[in-house]
Amino acid sequence: MSDTAPDQNFQNYKKAEKKALEIVAAMKTAGTNKVDIELALLVAVFELHKDTVPAATIASVVQGHLKQLVPHYAPKAPGAR
Repeated sequence: MSDTAPDQNFQNYKKAEKKALEIVAAMKTAGTNKVDIELALLVAVFELHKDTVPAATIASVVQGHLKQLVPHYAPKAPGAR
């Protein structure tokens, strides 16, 4: 059975996520402080897109992604799903 496009996209995302988390883990073990790691990861996002879209657009995309992620990392109320 072949993967559908959304399934394949999700699998591709999970591969990228796994690699990003490995990079963060390596940065943490290197004694890098959290602010430096945060800035380095944000710079990586800007570098990924710098030749294709303006910096302000990249910032908007990052903010949009953050709005989507916050509910997944926010504390859950007792008994909430």
